Amino acid sequence: MEKVCKICEKKSSMGVTLVKLRGKYNPTSKVRKYPNLQWVALPSGKDKGKRVLACTKCIKRLSKI
Repeated sequence: MEKVCKICEKKSSMGVTLVKLRGKYNPTSKVRKYPNLQWVALPSGKDKGKRVLACTKCIKRLSKI
């Protein structure tokens, strides 16, 4: 299962954690950050009632419709 929002196509991104050591930033490993995806039923449209993975921003936007 992909970790992608079905509405806005938001997906994971790469981030870097920096650790300060004796006044200099120590290069550390990369970290993958995932979006906050939740299962939600679509309220309207041709796929009414279909359950999809959506990010929390899209769920907020759907509630205002």
